[in-house]
Amino acid sequence: MATTIESGNAGAANKKKHLGIPEAIFVEDVDAFMKQPGNDTADAVLRKLDEQYQKYKYMELNLAQKKLRLKSQIPQIKQTLEILRHMQKKKDTTDPMETHFLLADNVYCKASVPPTDKVCLWLGANVMLEYDIDEAQALLEKNLATASRNLDSLEEDLDFLRDQFTTTEVNMARVYNWDVKRRSKDNLLKSAERS
Repeated sequence: MATTIESGNAGAANKKKHLGIPEAIFVEDVDAFMKQPGNDTADAVLRKLDEQYQKYKYMELNLAQKKLRLKSQIPQIKQTLEILRHMQKKKDTTDPMETHFLLADNVYCKASVPPTDKVCLWLGANVMLEYDIDEAQALLEKNLATASRNLDSLEEDLDFLRDQFTTTEVNMARVYNWDVKRRSKDNLLKSAERS
């Protein structure tokens, strides 16, 4: 009984892993599949499969965009963490920190920053908050871990999506070949009746 529950939980966990991406079912027996309600003609079935394929393509585009965003966000978070660590080392000294900061694209300004224990972080949506350096570091480390975890999850979802592409393409080929064989049989029967 315990193994059944565990395998059921594993199945549920697998479904949750790729939430939102419907699984393409492999069509093993095309004859039985074509006899199911709603599968009247091969053209109708091929249209449905093509529509499903296009949905997968759209999902892939969205996931690829998210992946690009995360891949650019992770180095920014790492760079900000590195700056915070440097500021933390300098906060106990009395020497100001010499730096350059970005004013506009390709325009930098030289600045002298006095030792401080406060920093301001852009949170997004034109929101900036002031944090203690320790709090900012904890927040950024949490954000980095979350972004890395999300990137790994996106990679798994993209792999799952590629499997769904393959399954759908194979199903389309199998239905098309089934239809070609059926038409050639019909043509052979018609030519045999005429003779």
